[in-house]
Amino acid sequence: MSEPYPAGAGDDAAGPRESGVAGGAAAGAVAPGGAVAGAVTCAAAAAGALVYADMTLPAQPLVSDYALVPGGTIPVLGGMLALAGACVFLAYGLAARAPSRSAAARVLLVAAAGGLMLGAVFPTDPSAAEISSMAGEIHRWASAVVFTALPVAGWILARDASAPRRPQRSGSAREQAGARLSGAPRWNVVRAVSVTSALVLAAFLAAHPASFLSPLIGGDAYYGLLERALALSEIALVALMALASARRGRPAVAGTSSSPAAPPLPCVPEPRREQHDGRGNVAA
Repeated sequence: MSEPYPAGAGDDAAGPRESGVAGGAAAGAVAPGGAVAGAVTCAAAAAGALVYADMTLPAQPLVSDYALVPGGTIPVLGGMLALAGACVFLAYGLAARAPSRSAAARVLLVAAAGGLMLGAVFPTDPSAAEISSMAGEIHRWASAVVFTALPVAGWILARDASAPRRPQRSGSAREQAGARLSGAPRWNVVRAVSVTSALVLAAFLAAHPASFLSPLIGGDAYYGLLERALALSEIALVALMALASARRGRPAVAGTSSSPAAPPLPCVPEPRREQHDGRGNVAA
């Protein structure tokens, strides 16, 4: 999820302030790379936890139901917290790289991270159709926030990355890097996965036993498969958003200004001094 608009007149002033801005940008230039690595690593851990639960634990209708069987608490909690960490890493990287253009996406990513942590703390109820406890109700609504926020965040981030930018007269290295958050083909992949996740979410909601459409479409037979596909697609979406927003190019060097150097001043010869003799006449 930059500063795409021209800096104000006060930002064009040279001197220690300019070097300080560039130094701060260089310090923040390392953050997006580490945030991308953290987000991708956490997303891979979340996917691994889901695959581990499906392969080693007794079959359950929904992923959250694995927490109710012996040995299923650790992979479920670990996977949810890992995906929450991926969302936080991605939000931090976007804040360091493109603070203004990624504001809406960052809010949704933080909301998804909060929903994942709430879902990890409050377990689901054994029955998918009926919620009988406060913990199960919190878990259901937290899951709804997660499944909804991530596709919307991916769509907004891809849309803002493809939006036209105003030309920059000058600016700090942080602003220049934010302007390079452009609509490259990698953002088309993010947009496509976002749409896919939204479509799978709609199908899952229709097939869920709590939906009135479930008996009409036979949702009991495959709604668990839809939830697993939805979880994997949104995990992949977080990783793709992180990779698409990765910084490209070399970071700025501390203490240097990104604005062009001022041209040298022209050499003006000093005026010739006239010498006078003792009588006040100009000497030759």
